[in-house]
Amino acid sequence: MKIANVCAKIKPIPKTSTIRQGMEAMLAADVSFLPVVDENLNYVGTVKMKGLATACLDAAADATIEAWIETDSAVAFADGDLITELEAIINSSYDGIFITDGDGTVIRLNEAYERITGVKAGQVTGKNMAALVKEGVYDQSVTLLVLQRGESVTINQTVKPTNKHILVTGNPVFNERGQIIRVVTNVRDVTELVNLQNKLSKTVAETLKYQTELSLLRSLQLKEADIIYRSTAMASVVELAVKVADVNSNVLITGESGTGKELVAKLIHRQGKGDTKPFIKINCGAIPDNLLESELFGYAGGAFTGARKEGKPGLFELAHKGTLFLDEIGEMPPVLQVKLLRAIQEKTITRVGGVSSVAVNVRIIAATHRDLSQMVKKGTFREDLFYRLMVVPIHMPPLREHKGDIPLLIKHFVDKLNREFGFAKTISPQVVDKLIEYSWPGNVRELENLIERLIVTSPADEIKIEQIPDSIAKRKVLSKGSKLKMTMEQIEAHFLAEAFKEYQSWPKVAEELGMNRSTIFRKASKYKLLDK
Repeated sequence: MKIANVCAKIKPIPKTSTIRQGMEAMLAADVSFLPVVDENLNYVGTVKMKGLATACLDAAADATIEAWIETDSAVAFADGDLITELEAIINSSYDGIFITDGDGTVIRLNEAYERITGVKAGQVTGKNMAALVKEGVYDQSVTLLVLQRGESVTINQTVKPTNKHILVTGNPVFNERGQIIRVVTNVRDVTELVNLQNKLSKTVAETLKYQTELSLLRSLQLKEADIIYRSTAMASVVELAVKVADVNSNVLITGESGTGKELVAKLIHRQGKGDTKPFIKINCGAIPDNLLESELFGYAGGAFTGARKEGKPGLFELAHKGTLFLDEIGEMPPVLQVKLLRAIQEKTITRVGGVSSVAVNVRIIAATHRDLSQMVKKGTFREDLFYRLMVVPIHMPPLREHKGDIPLLIKHFVDKLNREFGFAKTISPQVVDKLIEYSWPGNVRELENLIERLIVTSPADEIKIEQIPDSIAKRKVLSKGSKLKMTMEQIEAHFLAEAFKEYQSWPKVAEELGMNRSTIFRKASKYKLLDK
């Protein structure tokens, strides 16, 4: 095999050297032996001082040393066997060591390399690295790169048979003529690091995916926040909602079920925080009392049986820097009202089973169909929490109090359902008139559900009076609680809107209805029809 310098002090001598040259070299290096190489720098054995001294007695000092070269592996050394010691040193290394000659042929590797890669010495020793790469043992070779570049090289390498990922650094060893006679490669196992890197990459990809999905869900959740209206009552609601959107004051939205309280909450959030900030909704009446606390405030790991060991953030934390919409706040149990009040006042929460506080920056919008002031008087709702929530009160009028919006709502729902189901259905004017007459105890939600039922069940493209339920078709014009003046105004607004839809000109409407233009424009302005 070829041999490199063991150290700067001990240099090999050619086998053609004379006995005198050998002894002089040993004396100069202060050693008792020297390695011997042939003309190709291949190691052929060693010569010892004792042997050469004996040779001087038996032969001339100018004779070559060939006759006194010892070819056994035991090399005399002052404090032990050199080769054995070097072998022990190489094998004691925790990192793998992989050595090739100057042509890239494998000449040795240590035990750590076998452990790290799973490749045994017998599988690769004597083989060239180019052949091993071609055979598929390695994906690439640092040895070949070192031989090509003539400098140290570090790469990530994959041992294909065992699928091990290793970090390898190849270092060239030069002879006195500047030729590479060895490439010594240091090897470290980075399989775990690669696996962790892959897991991290997957986690990052999943995080980006979830962030994209969350943004999409937020936009879907908020895109229905456009409120359809033209009545004065709803205009006042929208105007107030937009006005408070840019501040962080708590808002309490009251009104009957189905009036659109959530839409107003979304409008406030969109106008203020924007679509990129979280809008988190929870229905306080739809979750059992024993689960509502952990949903709102989260829980620490191991807080109760069945809890995740890493814990779970609550809706307050998820809504950080955004809006938390507490629907049906009147259904919240008294014990949680205390904790909610503390969270609003201190802007911190403590998870269930936790000990540390978490700072939260959340805007609270609450909604209820119940009379909270009466609940306060009865002691079923905390007075201090009531006033904390009712910084800006917004009352949603029932649909029967803004019937002028019904034709617009009908058109909106019909267009929406036609797009969703691929229909092209319409509703006759007679049906619209009947729907205006109805009192709508379920408000806008009831109207939307009825329109969907008519759209999906009607066999014809035009929905006629015969298809609406008798409870609506036979309803009297004046519903319970209606005022004559209010009802007449609603009918007048609808009549003018339909006329404008047909003639597309207010002067033309005035002409057809036999009214002067100033009256028409005054009434159109009153019912906010001019900008519709």
